[in-house]
Amino acid sequence: MPVGKPVPCEKHFLHLDDFTKEEIMELVERASSEKKRLQSGDRSFQPFKGKTMAMIFAKQSLRTRVSFETGFKLLGGSAIYLGPDDISIGKREATKDIARVISRYNDIVMARLYEHSQIEELAAYSSVPIVNGLTDYNHPCQILADALTIYECLGRLEGVKVVYVGDGNNIVHSWLNLAAVVPFHFVCVCPEEYTPDEKTLQKARDAGLSTIEISHDPVEGVKGADVIYSDVWASMGQKDEAEQRKKDFQGYQVNGKMMARTPNAIFMHCLPAERGLECDDEVMEADYSVVFQQAENRMHAQNAVMLKMLNC
Repeated sequence: MPVGKPVPCEKHFLHLDDFTKEEIMELVERASSEKKRLQSGDRSFQPFKGKTMAMIFAKQSLRTRVSFETGFKLLGGSAIYLGPDDISIGKREATKDIARVISRYNDIVMARLYEHSQIEELAAYSSVPIVNGLTDYNHPCQILADALTIYECLGRLEGVKVVYVGDGNNIVHSWLNLAAVVPFHFVCVCPEEYTPDEKTLQKARDAGLSTIEISHDPVEGVKGADVIYSDVWASMGQKDEAEQRKKDFQGYQVNGKMMARTPNAIFMHCLPAERGLECDDEVMEADYSVVFQQAENRMHAQNAVMLKMLNC
C-alpha cells in the first residue's frame, strides 16, 4: 500500500501573468531589498539551510546556472546541477516520471528547457515548486530581473515605454505576459515574418492594461522610448537560420544612431550578445547601457522568486 504519496504542488513560477500586479511588485521589492542586504555584506539570512534545489538544463547557460546556484547557496541551500546529458529530459525517461522522482529528493526544481510543454508537465506532476529558467516560449526570470533594473534606473515600472528591437521570441512573450498584469507601453519592432505568438499578443491586449504595439519600422518604432531592448537574432536552436536572419534583420541593429533618436533611453540586452549584429560595441559599452546591471539582477530577482515559492 503506498505510503506518503506526494500531492502535486500548485505553486510554481512558470509565466508572469500567473501572478497579480501586486505580487509582481512584491517580488521586485523583495529582490531590491535582498540585493541591498547582500551588497552590504550581510550573509546571516540563511532560510534555505538544509534545503536542496535541483537544476535541470537541456540548454547551455552562463547566467542561469551561476545566478541560481550562487543565489541558492548564499541563502544557505545546496544546488545540484543536472546537465543536458545527465537526464536527457523527454528522451530517456518520461518527463512526468522525472518530475515525480526528482521532487521526492529536493525542495524546489529549476528547469531551463527547449519545449515549453515540458516545463508545464514537470509542474503538473511535481510535489515541489518548479521555476521556469527559460523555455523556447518564455523567460519569466529574465523579465522579472529586467523589471527590477528598470525600477532601479527609472524609479518606476508603470507607464514606462519599453521598445524591443529584434525577433519576437521568448523574451517578447514574457514582456507581453508582464504587460497583461502591469500597465506600461510595450513596442516590439521586428520584421513582419518575426512577429510574436499571436495568442500571447492578443491575451496581453485583451487584458486592457498596457499599450501594446507591433512595428516594422526601426526608425519610427523607437521614438519616445524610455528603454531600448535587444536580443540575439538567432537564439539557441536556431543557429542554422543565422545567415538568413542576418539578411532579414538588416536595419534592425541597435547602434549609436538608433539610440540618438531617444537620447534619454537606457539600453538593455538579456545576453549573450553577438556584438556587431543585433547591437554594436558603442551601445554595449555606453553609459546608458545597463546590461551588466541586468545580468546581476538575475540572481536577486530569482532569489525573490525562490523565497516566495518556499514561503521564506
